[in-house]
Amino acid sequence: MEEKGFDYMNVIPLVDVMMVLLVIVLMTSTFIAGGLIPVDLPKSSQDPKQATMTLTIVVDTSGIVYIDGAPVALAQLGERIGSLGRQTPMLIRADRHLPVQTCVDVMDVLTSRGFTRIALQTERP
Repeated sequence: MEEKGFDYMNVIPLVDVMMVLLVIVLMTSTFIAGGLIPVDLPKSSQDPKQATMTLTIVVDTSGIVYIDGAPVALAQLGERIGSLGRQTPMLIRADRHLPVQTCVDVMDVLTSRGFTRIALQTERP
């Protein structure tokens, strides 16, 4: 009995697999770009400045401070950033429903350690 050769190659399963991989990549990149800690940013009428920030400090609704996704007490914040250069840009992402005093406390710790390049992240309405 003679075997018949392939006249064509069915690429539909290959396309299906590639589409699934594309969906997975797009979904995970959305989570990475948005950050892991959910924060409802305050609105600003000004255009946000595009700058490369090297350290992001996140303060969530309950007032917990995070550095690089790890929670840190406000008292230890100065110790955690003490080894950084004083010209290191800092970005504070604070929830809009947070009391202003919490943001001021975080900024006080940063300025008392000599950091001058501090920004507060907002989003356009």
